[in-house]
Amino acid sequence: QVELVESGGGTVQAGDSLRLSCLASGAASTSSIPTMAWFRQAPGEDRQFVGAVRWNNAHTYYTDSVKGRFTISRDSARNTMYLQMNNLSPEDTATYYCAAGSPILSSLRGASSYRYWGQGTQVTVSS
Repeated sequence: QVELVESGGGTVQAGDSLRLSCLASGAASTSSIPTMAWFRQAPGEDRQFVGAVRWNNAHTYYTDSVKGRFTISRDSARNTMYLQMNNLSPEDTATYYCAAGSPILSSLRGASSYRYWGQGTQVTVSS
């Protein structure tokens, strides 16, 4: 069983930066969770794909609205994935979730493709 724990959320002003972390524990090896991703969900909206990283080669994928502002990275030694968020805007306000699983490329952006989820961390951006 894999456990994911997010941290790093908070309340910031527009234009500020935040870094979220997601610690994965319980996996026998990262081969059991070859892909980790970030999703976000604002009140009343569906859960939205933010970005993902392949554990073996560090390839990253992003939704268009965060390209150039958000960066995903992973630290294999610490079993931790990061989401560096720069130039935040009020539209980025949401609960951010870490997810892990083994989706194929065509399913990478679908929440149903991920088996494991964290509890979420709130990010609030004021104007």
